[in-house]
Amino acid sequence: MTSNLKDTGFKWLVIGLVFTLLWSSASTATKVGLSVAQPLTIALMRFAIASVCMLVYAHGLRKYPLPNKRQWKMITIYGIFNITIYLGLYVLAMKDVTAGIGALAIATSPIFIGLLSIVVLRQIPPVKVIAALLLGLLGVLIASYPLLRGTGVSPKGLLLMLLGMLSYSIASIYFNKMNWHGLKILTINGWQTLIGGIFLLPFLILTYKPEENHFTADFWISSGWLAIFVSIAAIQCWLWLLKSAPVKAGMWLYLCPIFGFIIAAALLHDPLSLYTLVGVVMVLAALLMVRTKKPREAVMKSQQTLNE
Repeated sequence: MTSNLKDTGFKWLVIGLVFTLLWSSASTATKVGLSVAQPLTIALMRFAIASVCMLVYAHGLRKYPLPNKRQWKMITIYGIFNITIYLGLYVLAMKDVTAGIGALAIATSPIFIGLLSIVVLRQIPPVKVIAALLLGLLGVLIASYPLLRGTGVSPKGLLLMLLGMLSYSIASIYFNKMNWHGLKILTINGWQTLIGGIFLLPFLILTYKPEENHFTADFWISSGWLAIFVSIAAIQCWLWLLKSAPVKAGMWLYLCPIFGFIIAAALLHDPLSLYTLVGVVMVLAALLMVRTKKPREAVMKSQQTLNE
């Protein structure tokens, strides 16, 4: 019995670390791709690879049922906010921010989700939530400050990242409020990725410049990593963590900014400074401030229901 508990705990630790590393690597992988291709070219290739892999596995190998008429509508709405708008703006923003700032900004999403949830329910936001939002945004600005004076970060990039986080938060709230009637997570993720990518296709066609896109090794490494290791592997690790230890799973998200800065510094030589440390600490503090029991349990319950 004791041995089994130890084995389970070790597996949980390993999978948690794998999730954190993969999820934190997304901004660095995006920056690698942006060195040889336009943002939407990378995004569309990522979505195509990821969606085909997930849908072939879900419907070809596992024989999961297709969504019904109402579920198609829900998946489309979710895909527009979570893929078309959020990831479309994210990859555009990454042209004007460093990989570390991209990882840090993503970590602020729980704060926006908490605030928007209160707004949707038409309740007056608690002082703690407002303070956490301001603290988190201030943390991002402080970490960005030394980079704003150079060429690493621009106000335009931060604004696009902020709008993307807002869309992601709306998508998360929508996902948790809807009753998916047992539709498998892999089915939802595969189709919302494909549909969201299709809605981005016209924008790619209108802005595509052949001379700016070079399908080199960097392009395929970036797109392949984002599709296989981030869109598929990292999410599957996250779902396993939710099912095995839902209360503790969220703590791994708090490590993503730290790992994101370390990966960006190691591979892209992004600068690390006291501003970076202070900004990361402030974002983590803001996340802890809004980590209340009831909202967390509601989210975990909906996620587990989808996986039953």
